[in-house]
This record gives sequence, structure tokens and C-alpha cells, in this order.
Amino acid sequence: TMLVDIKKYVVVHDCGEVINPMILEGQIQGGVAQGIGNAFYEKLMFDESGQLLNASFMDYLLPTALDVPNIESDHVTTPSPLNPMGIKGAGEAGAIPVGALFAQAIEDALFDAEVEITEIPLSPSMLWEIVEAAK
Repeated sequence: TMLVDIKKYVVVHDCGEVINPMILEGQIQGGVAQGIGNAFYEKLMFDESGQLLNASFMDYLLPTALDVPNIESDHVTTPSPLNPMGIKGAGEAGAIPVGALFAQAIEDALFDAEVEITEIPLSPSMLWEIVEAAK
């Protein structure tokens, strides 16, 4: 079926000195959920004249709570020398690497098929086409 099932997601993050651990966890989990959406679901579609075709939540896919796995996180603390509190940003780090890391994980899982994933979002039909093209 080429449906990717994410069993677990582990992230280690360095945001300098942690001020509020609960808010930090929420930022990381929200970022990972957004990254999963970017990797597998979210794609703006336009017609030939540039008209947006999927402008509603009925047409624009987003991950649900069932699509986001258990997220385990840990923290490395390297205080920033650029401010007196030693803090760094936290939210974007959950989202940025997700598409590339899942593409690499899928390539590794399909090593014998010699697939190369060069774009996201990676739908099951797109993955099937990539595998078929590699045959």
C-alpha cells in the first residue's frame, strides 16, 4: 500500500537554557507534527492560471493526532553566548528536518529498490510511482 507508518519519533534538542520545560515540549511536539504534515500531507495545488485548488480544510490535507507518533525528546544545554539568559529558539527545530529525515529513512528501507526521493510531500501514490520508476 506504500503507506508509511511512523512508530516513534526521537528528538534531541539544544535550545540553550530551558526556561519552561512544558512550553518547550509543546513547541517541539508541534514542530514535529508540522514537519510530518510537510513531509506527507501538505501541498498547495494550483491550476494552469494560478488559481489555488485546495483552499479549504476539506481539500488541504493535514496530519491528525492519529498520524503523529509518540515523540520522545531530550535536551542538550549549550547556553547561547549572544544573550544574558543563554537561551535559543525552540519551535522551528521540530519542523525543519522532518521531510528530509523521512525521505532518507524510506530510501534506506527501500535500499534494494534503489529509489531516490527528491520531493515532498510523499504520498503513498507518489512513493509507489518512485518505486515503479526505479524498477
